[in-house]
Amino acid sequence: MPRTPSQDLLSPQLLAQLERLELVTRKVFRGRMKGERRSQRKGQSVEFADFRNYVPGDDLRFIDWNLYARLDRLFLKLFLEEEDLHFYALVDCSRSMDFGEPSKLTFAKQLAASLGYIGLCRADRVKVESLASGLRSAAPSLRGKSSLRRLIDHVDQFTPGEDQGLLEGVRQFCLRNPGQGILVLITDLMDKSGYESALRLLVSQRIDVYVIHVLSQEEINPEVQGDLRLVDSEDQDQAEVTISRPLLQKYERTLRAFVGSARDFCAKRGITYLQTTSHQPIDQLVAHYLRQRGLVR
Repeated sequence: MPRTPSQDLLSPQLLAQLERLELVTRKVFRGRMKGERRSQRKGQSVEFADFRNYVPGDDLRFIDWNLYARLDRLFLKLFLEEEDLHFYALVDCSRSMDFGEPSKLTFAKQLAASLGYIGLCRADRVKVESLASGLRSAAPSLRGKSSLRRLIDHVDQFTPGEDQGLLEGVRQFCLRNPGQGILVLITDLMDKSGYESALRLLVSQRIDVYVIHVLSQEEINPEVQGDLRLVDSEDQDQAEVTISRPLLQKYERTLRAFVGSARDFCAKRGITYLQTTSHQPIDQLVAHYLRQRGLVR
């Protein structure tokens, strides 16, 4: 039987593992609806949190009259409040992502759908977008496990070949999505204009930012030799090179410097950074590495 898009992106075994996880934010946020997670704010749920002194104007229903009878002082009962979390995944669909086996874009789509499903299982607000400006339909804002099919159908539309840079894509995303919560940017960071301005723009938002830096195994350990003509997949620039051991060593040093620079840039600005490869199993990445980084638990 032919495989469905959901089977390609999220297998039943992977779905079962993801259902046990939860997305985590380090910041206080305010949702529009009650959700299934504890906020750092005090609210009016059924689980007691603390007392504070009564001040004129407080709701009299939450005064502890038993404590008043003993101490002759008015105290207000506080409760833990549960709120909904906004989760955004932003997927780089530039032509450079259509490289490797599996391609970086295939990996990014599977990772975005996996994290989105974790949010759906916890009644979070989930929105997965592409940096591309020419999608046929706007990204839906989803909530609840019943929205899995819509999530998969939307992510499955992502194709390589977006016509805008990283900075412009991030700027448009910020204009469309002012909500607070978590943003996971999945990208190879390969933009000739640089990635720094785009990440600075994300830092200026009141949101937890995670950068998943995806490279293919072919980029990390290129198996090439001889005389080659290299063509840039995005702007078609060409360069003729002769592959030699010294040239490969220089490439390896340049790649290490690129990854190290991105890691340091993110660390200095409070962005959680993780570099991975497109052949990394999604279940291991989510359950182990992203748990270590504090995105899931």
